[in-house]
Amino acid sequence: MMRKRVIPCLLLQGRGLVKTVKFKDPKYVGDPINAIRIFNEKEVDELVLLDIGASREQREPDYELIAEVAGECFMPICYGGGIRTLEHAEKIFALGIEKVAINTAALENVDLLRKISGKFGSQSVVCSVDCKKSLFGKYTVYSHSGTRDTKLSPVEWVKRAEGAGAGEIFLNSIDRDGMQQGFDIALIQSVVGASHVPVIACGGAGSIAHLEEPFERANVSAVAAGSFFVFHGKHKAVLISYPDLNAKRS
Repeated sequence: MMRKRVIPCLLLQGRGLVKTVKFKDPKYVGDPINAIRIFNEKEVDELVLLDIGASREQREPDYELIAEVAGECFMPICYGGGIRTLEHAEKIFALGIEKVAINTAALENVDLLRKISGKFGSQSVVCSVDCKKSLFGKYTVYSHSGTRDTKLSPVEWVKRAEGAGAGEIFLNSIDRDGMQQGFDIALIQSVVGASHVPVIACGGAGSIAHLEEPFERANVSAVAAGSFFVFHGKHKAVLISYPDLNAKRS
């Protein structure tokens, strides 16, 4: 698929991998180390690993598990979850992680982005933005793994995060998460149009055609997916894979 960045997004809950639907009902899908070994074999270019419980539970990252992951993984990793201070980020980088994704902590204190980017460079700081659409069609940003509505518009928040030092935006649609029915192109277009840094679109991929659409219609820097790389067939059997994205679609 034209050498564009297509990134598996893995969700941690405890020490296992899970997959959610609309950020709810996490289903266990396997061991993170085994999944990373599969992606190593598939020569994936990049990986996003998010601990979805850390912010809600107000705990630090699981540094022991992150060290195991970093030691096994052959590709650059972006890790998010539980990073609330510069010191937390320092520990993560010391373990060999290339980027940190900040979500709830940045919404509570945007200066955290400035501190981390000031020490490690903006290219290492990703602002993770979870969005949901209201019944009236208005998008707002949610924190704490999609459980709290901040009332901020995605465009407003992305501009602030970028100004504070975020070098990349990880944009996730709560409504499309796990649905495998395609990306929310209107949301992506609005954020890409307002941003001067690369945007990774996540939420909704169910086919290679879906993966291509944000590149063609919204000029994203990359797309990310979870269910598409984890489930197989109409019964959604767990089968971690990474298809040949350069193959012609049937």
